[in-house]
Amino acid sequence: MITLVKDTIGNEDIDRLVEWLKTYPRLTKGPITLDFERKYSEWLGRKYSVFVNSGSSANILMLSALQQGDYLKNDKVVVPSIAWATDLSPVIQLGLKPVLCDSNMEDLSVDLEHLERIFREESPSVLMFVSVLGLVPNMDKIVNLCDEYNVILLEDTCESMGCEYKGQKLGTFGRMSSFSTFFGHHISTIEGGFISTDDFELYELLLSIRSHGWDRDLSAETQYQLQQDWGVSKFDAMFKFYYSGFNMRSTDLQAYIGLAQIDKIDDWGKKREHNYNLYYSLIKNDYWKPKSYHNSLTSNFAYPIISPHRDKIVKELQKNKVEVRPMVCGSMGTQPFYVKKYGRLELPNVTEVDRHGFYVPNHPSLIEEEIEFICDIINKVIDNEENKDS
Repeated sequence: MITLVKDTIGNEDIDRLVEWLKTYPRLTKGPITLDFERKYSEWLGRKYSVFVNSGSSANILMLSALQQGDYLKNDKVVVPSIAWATDLSPVIQLGLKPVLCDSNMEDLSVDLEHLERIFREESPSVLMFVSVLGLVPNMDKIVNLCDEYNVILLEDTCESMGCEYKGQKLGTFGRMSSFSTFFGHHISTIEGGFISTDDFELYELLLSIRSHGWDRDLSAETQYQLQQDWGVSKFDAMFKFYYSGFNMRSTDLQAYIGLAQIDKIDDWGKKREHNYNLYYSLIKNDYWKPKSYHNSLTSNFAYPIISPHRDKIVKELQKNKVEVRPMVCGSMGTQPFYVKKYGRLELPNVTEVDRHGFYVPNHPSLIEEEIEFICDIINKVIDNEENKDS
């Protein structure tokens, strides 16, 4: 079986973890988590990072911080129709109003014409932007549109860790950005995720909401100010909750695993890009290919394909023990949990992607012979089907 992903936690990582465990350290969130957050911020080039229990938690935490910090001008949040379920569901869970945007047919992120029309007509507060499968979007245009229409840009970079646009890492363009460290993602802490930002006030808000809404993780100055504002003694402050919080903490055990993973992100990203370029050169699919920008780094999560022969290609890949998946969540406007609440929404580009899109494996352990094998299967099906039509 050629699998979609491979665990990035190797035997040497497990051995190192075992030796650390023999020192009988603290396992819940503690000093190792802080070290992990600092090291990730340094790698990414942002001031602050908050380690949480998943990339999905990161998304709801970002929105909750904006909501509770009174950053929103209204309750409207734009969500791409090609996204993950937990880009859309937190909007609904927090009582906000989702506005779905169509995808473009170059890098599968938002369609810029549709996005600007939504900005102009709906005047939303937030764009929950997704860089799909590590494809690099035109971030200049995204940032400029958000600035022009006073929309807060949040980046879901869970599939795009290490990607760069014009030398700048994805996840450093928005007010906040989310990342995933789940099994099979660019790095793994078994389960986990990050929020990164340069905004200190948002950072402290995230820290509080991550842990019940209390002040224990905040700076001494902020703790003092909150306690003064609310007339709270030092003793009572232990169980005072200033925000409606969650428990989205991860653990020092997972942070310890992650510390060594950060050292490998860049090398793994180059390998993912090498695989991406090899797929691009070998697959003979005139129907559609993803677009890449000059001076970008595509640390591709999985290689996307759109073909009217999808079902036959998928069947042949599966027969040859190649793992394959539909294109992310397809169309969010046709997902049952959206349809039950708002009715079915069909958008032209994402409907095409939903009907004909799928993706095949890419990970740092994938070898060229495996990519060639996958491409041969895809090309044979396309050639056979096109010969039938001619």
